Formats: sequence, structure tokens, C-alpha cells
Amino acid sequence: MSRRIDFYDDPEAPQPNSLVPSVNVIVTNDAGEILMIRRSDNGNWAVPGGAIDLGESIPAAGVRETFEETGITCEITGLVGTYSDPRHVILYTSNGEARQEFSLVLTGRAVSGQPTPSSESVEVRWVGRDEVGSLQMDRSMRMRIEHFLSPASLPHIG
Repeated sequence: MSRRIDFYDDPEAPQPNSLVPSVNVIVTNDAGEILMIRRSDNGNWAVPGGAIDLGESIPAAGVRETFEETGITCEITGLVGTYSDPRHVILYTSNGEARQEFSLVLTGRAVSGQPTPSSESVEVRWVGRDEVGSLQMDRSMRMRIEHFLSPASLPHIG
């Protein structure tokens, strides 16, 4: 089974061999809950997202990735921040890709659909803001969600 392994400031991390523009979307519903997935490649909780395809805009990639991973159609409403820390390396064991982090994190509003798992998500559900902190997730994902929940001015540039 292929896995995703996140390294942060780790001397054991592989040297990055790729940089792929990616997008994550923090989607909320009318109750203010956050759409979360439990990833099939590492078991961690995350917000939906993935690589931006050639010929695709950033918002279109966010809408597509959200729908593919969750069954929820959303509209993009804003920007949480940019995340490009070279100390964060993501290893994909299926092909040996060691990717340097490069992610744009957007906000979105759910328009339609029901939370539905996919090949990339073993569980999809709406999570209350007070519950998010108790979920198992990578430190980089937790930081992105904390920036979203923070009353500090957005966007985060990093």
C-alpha cells in the first residue's frame, strides 16, 4: 500500500525531488462546521486538497479536489494563506517522490452534496470547530486550520 509520510525539520527526511503547486480548501457548512477527511494513505485527518492540474485555476482545483475527495460541491470564498516551508518534505512511497511543501489554502462554502469517502479518504465528515483540535493530523495541517480559526488577520504568508 502506498503511503504519505510528512517530515518536518527532520535530518532523516529525504532530499526533495519535486515541487508541485497544490491547494487545500477549508470548507464550512451553514452550522460553521469544517469538512474533514481521514486520509487513506496515512490515517491522519485533513481538509481536502491536492495538486493543481495544468490548465486549471487555483479555485477550480480547490472545487475539483474537494468534490473528488468528499462528494461535496463548494464555492471558493477566500484565502487562508500560502505555505511553502522547505523544511516540510512529503514522501510518497508509491513512487519515491519527495515533495517540498507548496500549498495554497482557500476557504469555501458547501453548496451541495453529502460527505462520501473516496479512494483518498476513508472517512469524510463535518467536524465542529471545538472538536478539530482533538483529531490526529500532521502539524502542518493543524497549523493551517489554526490560522483559519485565528482572529488574526489573513492571509498567512509562509
